[in-house]
Amino acid sequence: MRYLTEHEYALASRFLFLSMAITVIQKDITSIETGNGVKIKEPYLELLKMMEDRALTERQQLRKYMYEEKVSVEPLEKNDTFTAYLFISKQKEEKRHYFNPAIRKKVEQILTELMMIGYEDTYQRQKEKEMGYGG
Repeated sequence: MRYLTEHEYALASRFLFLSMAITVIQKDITSIETGNGVKIKEPYLELLKMMEDRALTERQQLRKYMYEEKVSVEPLEKNDTFTAYLFISKQKEEKRHYFNPAIRKKVEQILTELMMIGYEDTYQRQKEKEMGYGG
C-alpha cells in the first residue's frame, strides 16, 4: 500500500540516489588524484568537481525541502539482489525494495545528467575565456 504522495516519494528518492551519485563522484575524484591510470588529470578532475559541487548544492536544497515537509529515507536491509529503504513522511512509513541493478541504473542516470550539465558549464567557461569575457 502506498502512503507517500508522489511528490514526497520523488523528493526522497532523488535525495537517496543523488547521495549515492555523490559517493561515486567523490571516489572517482580520489581515484584520479591518487592513481596513475590517467595521463592528463586536470580536465577530468575539473568536470568531476563541478559535478560534485552541483550535486552537493542540489542535495542541500533537497534536504531543506525534506525537513520542511517532514520527509526522510533510511536504509533498512541489503543483500546480493535487493536493498530496502524506509520512506517516512508525516508519521507514515513505506518500505520499498529496489533491485540492486536498478539502483545502479538510477545512479548512472544522475551521473550522466550531472556530467552533461558540468560539460556545458565547462564548455561555456572555455568559450568565454577565448572571447575575453571570463577570468
